[in-house]
Amino acid sequence: MADISFSEGNSARLVAERLRKHAEAGRLPAFMISLVEHLHSLIREARPSAADWRKALEFLTDVGHASDDRRQEWVLLSDLLGVSALIEEINTRRPKGATPNTVRGPFYRADAPRLPLGADICLDGVGVPLDVKGRVLDLDGDPIAGATVETWQANGEGFYENQQPDQQPEFNLRGVFCTDAGGGFHYRTVRPGGYAVPCDGPVGRMLGSIGFPLRRPAHLHFLIKAEGFETISTHVYDGCDPHLSEDALFGVKQDLIGEFKADESGQRWSLDFTFVMVRAKKERLAT
Repeated sequence: MADISFSEGNSARLVAERLRKHAEAGRLPAFMISLVEHLHSLIREARPSAADWRKALEFLTDVGHASDDRRQEWVLLSDLLGVSALIEEINTRRPKGATPNTVRGPFYRADAPRLPLGADICLDGVGVPLDVKGRVLDLDGDPIAGATVETWQANGEGFYENQQPDQQPEFNLRGVFCTDAGGGFHYRTVRPGGYAVPCDGPVGRMLGSIGFPLRRPAHLHFLIKAEGFETISTHVYDGCDPHLSEDALFGVKQDLIGEFKADESGQRWSLDFTFVMVRAKKERLAT
């Protein structure tokens, strides 16, 4: 009879053997086996005391209690530990020259209004004016006409409209546009501000206590769709922001840093950015 006594040396193997009996359940058992092996390896390496482990479990319990339909601390934990960004990176690999994806974030709304090119998406008139111009091209540099360009952003104080329903107009700083025959689009808005991620919950308190960066640099969000192409869900970051190197969500990539330019008066800014789409494989068509 095989040795069934649980020990430090065989702990992961014994758990994995039980999971392998359910391999027909799909990918989950294989994932769980890998998770168990890494977790047991971590425990053997870190050698926490029973009290240390209870504190870890108490933290995870607090994360669960703080999560509901309006606030998702589990997602925040995944974001701040770089897991969300890594999953996005693994699942949206693109050839050189194509615009990379980033995590969409929690403030997207699917019901933003469709607007004509040149419209002003700032509905309250508050903030430093910003003129945005962009083009949507394929990898060969040819324009993609009729692409749908959704955009949303925080205001100059770093707050999204759905964070301040009593202070900002409905759909403030949101809009959906369609590219012209040359693949271009343009609209008016205000310069966004950077902001801190929620730090009043268990995740923010824990990471903040060890000095972990909890700020996001100023950025605009874009969701771009075109028939036959992979959907782009990404940010364009303000190259002047001092927090570019420590984005809390690990979204900053060199290709996504925009040049925000001030006019002679310094009172109006502009951004010109080009997005490059890649043709989709059948299983990754734009949806």
